[in-house]
Amino acid sequence: MCYDDFMIFLVLILGILPGFAWLVFYVREEETHRESKRLILFAFMAGMAFGLIAVVLENLLNTAASGIGIAELSVLGLVIFALIEEAAKFCGAYLTIGRSKIMHDPVDIMIYLVVAALGFATLENIGALASFWIATRGMGVSGSFAGSFAEALSLRFVGATLLHSLTSGIVGYYWAVGILRHKVARYLPLGLAVGTVLHAFFNLLILNYGNVAYALVFLTLLGFFVLNDFEKLKAVERSIK
Repeated sequence: MCYDDFMIFLVLILGILPGFAWLVFYVREEETHRESKRLILFAFMAGMAFGLIAVVLENLLNTAASGIGIAELSVLGLVIFALIEEAAKFCGAYLTIGRSKIMHDPVDIMIYLVVAALGFATLENIGALASFWIATRGMGVSGSFAGSFAEALSLRFVGATLLHSLTSGIVGYYWAVGILRHKVARYLPLGLAVGTVLHAFFNLLILNYGNVAYALVFLTLLGFFVLNDFEKLKAVERSIK
């Protein structure tokens, strides 16, 4: 196997690994719900599929925005791109369970949003690591390359993949609350707005500071809120049963 073939294989494996690792974690945490393995896989693949759609939309909008003076990395640009990604992950979950009996289980709604987000993040990870390798392939195998690649991988594993799952968990929470209160048209847009703002803020932290530590503190705080949302929905589920 030549060096280029090996790197392609490595990029694919390392791009897929973060999403699957978090997927196993979330499913094991909620294994008492016995979600269908087929639906779990379908939600993951749907997240990847809508990730491709999001990439196309983002590229088209980036081209159009540059023509009217809206920079991709401006605050407005970050919000628009974050909204596209949050909507894409929601669509992946809705395609999976939108007409399923699972829609009556509030916790499962959050779980399937997270699973779709992990599929989305997996596609994004593969693309990001592939772009990184293409941009640095002239460096060869060196200490600086290995350090840069490890930093990029850690940002994808701990940062972006977890971000996608947490923000989608928040969207799932608002979606579930809207269903329970029969006010989806009110709560779902609110959830997408909250998820979008948090997503854009994370990207702003990375761009402004470039230090993963700030992003990790933000994600840790966000994680506590999402776990609290899970617990609140569990309490609702117990009260219903």
